[in-house]
Amino acid sequence: MTVQIVALTIFAAVFVIAEIRRTHIGIAMFAAAAAMGLLAGVPLDDIVGGYPIDILILLVGVTFFFGIAKSNGTIEQLVDRALVFARGRTGALPVAFFVLTGLISAMGSPLGGLVMAPIGMSVAHRRGIDPMLMALAIGTGLSAGGFAPTSLFGIVTWGTADSAGIELDPLVLFAVAIGVNLLLLGAAYLMFAVRGKRRPLPSDGNEAIDMAETGDPGRIAPLRTIHVITAFAVLGLLAVVVVLAVRDSRPDVGVLAFGFGAVLALIDPESGRTALKEIDWSTVLLVGGIITYVGVLQKIGAIDLLGDLASGPSAPIFAALVICAVSGLVSAFASTTGILAALVPLAIPLVQHGDLPGWALICALALCSSIVDISPFSTVGAALVATTVDPEARPRMTALLTRYGLTMVVVGPVVLVGVLVLPAMAL
Repeated sequence: MTVQIVALTIFAAVFVIAEIRRTHIGIAMFAAAAAMGLLAGVPLDDIVGGYPIDILILLVGVTFFFGIAKSNGTIEQLVDRALVFARGRTGALPVAFFVLTGLISAMGSPLGGLVMAPIGMSVAHRRGIDPMLMALAIGTGLSAGGFAPTSLFGIVTWGTADSAGIELDPLVLFAVAIGVNLLLLGAAYLMFAVRGKRRPLPSDGNEAIDMAETGDPGRIAPLRTIHVITAFAVLGLLAVVVVLAVRDSRPDVGVLAFGFGAVLALIDPESGRTALKEIDWSTVLLVGGIITYVGVLQKIGAIDLLGDLASGPSAPIFAALVICAVSGLVSAFASTTGILAALVPLAIPLVQHGDLPGWALICALALCSSIVDISPFSTVGAALVATTVDPEARPRMTALLTRYGLTMVVVGPVVLVGVLVLPAMAL
């Protein structure tokens, strides 16, 4: 137990020290992971093997692909046409992206919704919408859609519960996820919409913005051949993601983005070279270092120790709060799917022996694991930071998304247990 406690202490200390010293947290965390793992007897190959290559591929592939679409002007063309459709309804755009992201995420792979991130963040930049509002709209849409009966989060959650004999209607889980994330989106409007109006981005003189206010499509520049090809590539990426999901295959959005990006780079080499600058390597290193350390914590049993502590208290409601907090804390830095697969079974003894309503506890646990994904240390948050258009806004986005994610680690369990578990216990 001593090794696990030391590892958890070092994990927290690296955050504090790196922030004080203004050192890149990801690099410091990777070094700490290697040192802690070796001291605990974990082979170096296993430590390095915990580096999230899949996340690196996802981040690099998506940002490169859409970097080409940005550099050759296709995203600008798509945004201009979306602005015509909006006709001044700027306030409705985050809701539109919530819906679109949710629909894509419901098609099997929650991370498939990340294909909307570069477009949504570009729209936010062009329309003077606070990027935090758009990021939260996309993040909450992804979380809501991910718990559809046809999507990975939903399948893992209700499937594991069903195999343990806990009755959980998948449509109830989906409805709870939609309701919770709509409330979070409403809170995001209250926190960031007014601020965006008081402090709008300065106009860049682009006539397309004025055109969007008047609804006059005559000011849009005509499409060139490369714009058409790139637009078809974007649609092709979305179509492949949806088709693979419908065919019960888990699409790898990063690999698909690399493939489509490679084709576009061969067609337009100049845009391909320019797109390399759009890859946010700092975010890749940040996520990679932290998740590598989380992998060490899992290998030495520190995560299991947290789970044992969660199931130990005699008061069932306190145990529910602890296990939901653990799920949120770990999921903020690691795979939500993995946490769901690990902690849903851990919650079953609480249901069987703690007089806790199974469907309510599992719903609360699942949502606590997902609503923290907006953290920049997780795939979703990292992608949103990486696709923020203004490089100078990325540090602010990282700081705010960190606060939001860590706030959800505390607020999420309290609210969800209070709203779902306590009333269900009274019935």
